[in-house]
Amino acid sequence: MPAVSAASSARPLRIVIIGAGMAGILSAIKLRAAGYQDFVIYEKAARLGGTWRENTYPGIACDVPAHLYTYSFEPNPDWSHVFAPGDEIQRYFERVADKYGVTPWIRCGVEVQRCEFIDGRWQLQLGNGTTDAADIVIAASGVLHHPNLHDIPGLDQFAGARFHSAQWDHAVPLDGRRVGVIGTGSTAIQITSALAARAGRFTLFQRTAQWIAPIENPPYSAEERAAFARDPSLIEKLRRDIDKAAIEKISNAVIDADSPEMKKIEAMCLANLERQVRDPNLRERLRPNYRAACKRLIFSSDFYTAVQHPNVELVTDSIECVEAGGVRTRDERLHELDVLVLATGFRADRFIRPTVVRGRQGVALDDVWADHPTAYLSLSVPGFPNFFMLNGPNGPVGNFSLIQIAELQIGYVLQLLARIRDGHCREISATAAATQAFDVARIEAAKKSIWATGCKSWYLDRNGVPASWPWTYTRFAEAMATPQLEAYELN
Repeated sequence: MPAVSAASSARPLRIVIIGAGMAGILSAIKLRAAGYQDFVIYEKAARLGGTWRENTYPGIACDVPAHLYTYSFEPNPDWSHVFAPGDEIQRYFERVADKYGVTPWIRCGVEVQRCEFIDGRWQLQLGNGTTDAADIVIAASGVLHHPNLHDIPGLDQFAGARFHSAQWDHAVPLDGRRVGVIGTGSTAIQITSALAARAGRFTLFQRTAQWIAPIENPPYSAEERAAFARDPSLIEKLRRDIDKAAIEKISNAVIDADSPEMKKIEAMCLANLERQVRDPNLRERLRPNYRAACKRLIFSSDFYTAVQHPNVELVTDSIECVEAGGVRTRDERLHELDVLVLATGFRADRFIRPTVVRGRQGVALDDVWADHPTAYLSLSVPGFPNFFMLNGPNGPVGNFSLIQIAELQIGYVLQLLARIRDGHCREISATAAATQAFDVARIEAAKKSIWATGCKSWYLDRNGVPASWPWTYTRFAEAMATPQLEAYELN
């Protein structure tokens, strides 16, 4: 169908943003700056914040340096440490939302249950029983927000306190008690470091050993914070330096398993294990049988110290079941516990789901994604017009700062929205051909990445194919600079 003239089609746009986390707040700020006023953010929870609202467990911190995990247009001179704790990040997003006038646009406690494209508009059913209609939907619902609750026999029989790490019960006392944590991902590592010395007995149930990259997390001095406040160019220089180092040492390394940079990372992680863990038996149980960074690389300055604390036991026998008194392992031993924490991660393949999304002719997104989630440049799905995802499938989730990625993505989406607002078209969605070509190239490139070297991780789709962006940051930035309109169906 040919594009219609601007004179006959120009119109204001009603826009719905799903999610008031980092990407949703960013979307609202950028929409306002571009002159859009008729929009709303629906947030299923009681307040904004996304990941940093949901995760409040002891020891939580971001593994991206704080000055890089910050909106480029809103530097924060007051970060307390190089890697910020979670509560500081939550307060940052709350402050930014208030400063940029976004908070009044957020409708908290309202879940979007259904989106259906009917007669050229998105019809939404909301969890509070109301409906809405929109010309544009921006799904900023995040990646790691659906807890992965493993079906462990007897879990409901546990007589003590039990919760997922993203549903932490702060009313439960921990000091001097017997605490067990199932899992050894980044969350479990941080919890171990925080609680090893506090718990009367701390038991870490490890199914898979993890490679730990050493980092230091020094505090910023009052003098440094004052200098940042006086001269924002110091923050900008620091951001450039951190960004350059991250891209050169990590981001470009993980996409090429045979790169010299990747071998340096492996040597660093191996040396960290060999140097810090004194007991040879414990060291071997902590030694992974896969290459470093095949799973998401974990950064910690003190996990190996914590796991060697006298109060800590690392259990590597598999879990048979949970009983009223604790966790029983394959060796028939009962590990008695007062508190059981499931640090079992998230369903990283869900994206906007369980929201039901139906595109043209009622086609369900669940059916389109039956084999694996995919989207053109992680943003657009064929047959789902005017529906855009930030940090969607196949984006750079594992190798870049998600704030940087989201800023590039919303800039790209705004260019597409301008074509609709200016009357060049009414509907935009990626073509099937462009999406298939992108997917074929992505899957082929992913074969070279470290993620494809033989471990099981949340980076892999159900077919065992790495689902993250397998190219350089520069290539992603170039792809986001200007939409290639030939890759889109414009109606």
